[in-house]
Amino acid sequence: MTSQSGAERQSRAVEDRANQASDAPSSGRRLFALVDGVGATALETHRGHYAEPPVPSRARPKLIDAIERSGLRGRGGAGFPTGVKMQAVASRRRQPVVVVNGTEGEPISRKDATLLQLQPHLVLDGAALAAAAVGANAVFICIERTQQHSIDAVSIALAERFRAEPNGVAMALKPTPPRYVAGEETALVHWLNGGEAKPTRTPPRPFEKGVGGHPTLIDNVETLAHVTQIVQYGPSWFRSIGTASEPGTALMTLSGAINRPAVYEAPVGARLGALLERAGTPHGIGAVLVGGYFGSWLDARTAGQARMSNEFLRPLGGGLGCGAVAVLPSQCCGVLESARVMRWMADESAGQCGPCVNGLDAIAATMRNVAAGRAGLDALATLERWAGQVDGRGACRFPDGAIRFLRSAMAVFAEDFRDHARGHPCLHVRAPRVLPIPTIEAGWR
Repeated sequence: MTSQSGAERQSRAVEDRANQASDAPSSGRRLFALVDGVGATALETHRGHYAEPPVPSRARPKLIDAIERSGLRGRGGAGFPTGVKMQAVASRRRQPVVVVNGTEGEPISRKDATLLQLQPHLVLDGAALAAAAVGANAVFICIERTQQHSIDAVSIALAERFRAEPNGVAMALKPTPPRYVAGEETALVHWLNGGEAKPTRTPPRPFEKGVGGHPTLIDNVETLAHVTQIVQYGPSWFRSIGTASEPGTALMTLSGAINRPAVYEAPVGARLGALLERAGTPHGIGAVLVGGYFGSWLDARTAGQARMSNEFLRPLGGGLGCGAVAVLPSQCCGVLESARVMRWMADESAGQCGPCVNGLDAIAATMRNVAAGRAGLDALATLERWAGQVDGRGACRFPDGAIRFLRSAMAVFAEDFRDHARGHPCLHVRAPRVLPIPTIEAGWR
């Protein structure tokens, strides 16, 4: 019999525990199962439920296989299979790096901040397990520098781990610029390498050549929290909820004209109507924005029938995205709200290509004129033409998301757009504004 190193025994213990899910959360409340009160779960409490991750040394195919079998998809926007990303990074020759993406630049999303503040060790364990899976020896945790509560919670958690588990993978907290596109993976890599937090042209992709030239795995904080639970409780447990193509739960931020704005956890594929009933819609539903400002509008009827999964939403032109949901009340102007968002997105441009700099700015200006009733019907055809000229031609995917938002607004609020364009703005333009428009901080470093 050959002897095993301590790291190998520890790794096997973690992998074997995936078959023992007796203490696994049995309801849809999984990621927040240990939350008791408003404070962060301490490391001692966390370790009563989750094994300490193995110390990274080399890629561990068994861990990657567990993630692949779970069917986990990224919870940051695109929904790419997490195990496939891990395998791509682990297959490179140079030692990889792991980046935890907690930037959450989406104005109506609070899921990542809430998870970091309440369950930081669930995320940090996921990062350590990802590092062990791909053989990385360094983890960078990126959080917007304006999110002080999240930064404080993670700082305390890192200090706890350093005292109790000093041999774990090296982790460094990196407060990032609070810009919308700073969370795009190539923008994060560029910033970590000393540049501005702006997207860069690809190839190479980060999994090929990322931070410091090393292959880099970049995952959203919620994705990594799920990694922790999959390794602990097993792929079958993870798949026991959600849909066949998109298993597990997802965190969803509900806001707007509702009684109980909060972060909700629900199985992927849950009925949006049921979530809205839980949140309460006392002022009725005029329309629902799903996926945040990078997402799409749904009319009230479609929203009532919709299910929160990419499989359901993509044929409607949308997607689950970051899981942000905002409700417009019946007495609200969707044209004006959409124009406000388009202006903000145009101003958030990284300024690296004409379709974004010139196209989005022109679209935002025209939408503002439409909302004010001083554009004319020709403006609607102009907006549609410009949308076709911008879509798919940007230096990154940012303008594509803006155009998706624009097209969904023009479809859902079509009659209102026509009335406004004819010079007859609805009376609801005087109603209180619903969607938040953050102040944009200058600079990209």
